[in-house]
Amino acid sequence: MRKISVAHSPDADDIFMYYAIKFGWVTPKDAVFENIADDIESLNQATINGVYDICAISFALYPFVKDDYALLKTAVSFGNGYGPKLVKKKDVRLKKNFKVALSGEFTTNALLFKIAYPDARVTYMNFLEIEQAVLDGVVDAGVLIHESILTFDDSLEVERELWDIWQELAGKELPLPLGGMCLRRSIPLTHAIDYENTLIKAVKVANKNKHILSDMLIERGLIRVDAPTLDKYLDLYANDDSIELSELQYEALDKLYELGFKHGFYENLIKSREFLIPSEYEELRAK
Repeated sequence: MRKISVAHSPDADDIFMYYAIKFGWVTPKDAVFENIADDIESLNQATINGVYDICAISFALYPFVKDDYALLKTAVSFGNGYGPKLVKKKDVRLKKNFKVALSGEFTTNALLFKIAYPDARVTYMNFLEIEQAVLDGVVDAGVLIHESILTFDDSLEVERELWDIWQELAGKELPLPLGGMCLRRSIPLTHAIDYENTLIKAVKVANKNKHILSDMLIERGLIRVDAPTLDKYLDLYANDDSIELSELQYEALDKLYELGFKHGFYENLIKSREFLIPSEYEELRAK
């Protein structure tokens, strides 16, 4: 049995979308998935260094790793009217060059923030530390991600929604691309197709059995939030739109990469569909 390393973040939506495999509800063919959980920027850096076979990444990272990893069309997280939040202490006025904490250099929120606030002084830290850094005055503001967008301290207020920044930059209402998964290109194509299909099935099964799976995750202490917050969070980021990329989501990804190229963050302009696993090979091979 081949052992395939699958890395995902420890936040609720990634765990939810993967654990149908961990709990044995869905199993890959002729392979064993070994899962690793780490914060998203650590996973971004690990993907740059080619550490894992399959890895969750920020969508903004993908153009940097496209030659070594194929983009998967499942286990995706998009914002739709919501997303990361730029927060500060109440009644604080931010200067043009305010100091801000972001969750990582290659995160999608960092890309959009730096386009919108080119004069801000950026520092990077683990996403779990950002709220406290703002409260302690270590930074003037911070961009909150994951579950913290629902649970931040009452003494903080939202300066700006990343969703609003995205809509302004995109020029039309598109879902906000946040995170997805990628797969090492050196994996044989037939195996790669099997692995992606396994992940697609896992997300489908998770969504279909949402309440059962959520209860199991909470009972085992795998989630940082309580049941009502988990339900709300999964409604945002792990839902029917997470199973397979839609036409609108492809358009949103292409707009993200266009913006990154236009503002000098990427050397080349890419189109997301050109970097998927060619799953049609399986059908052609069967003919």
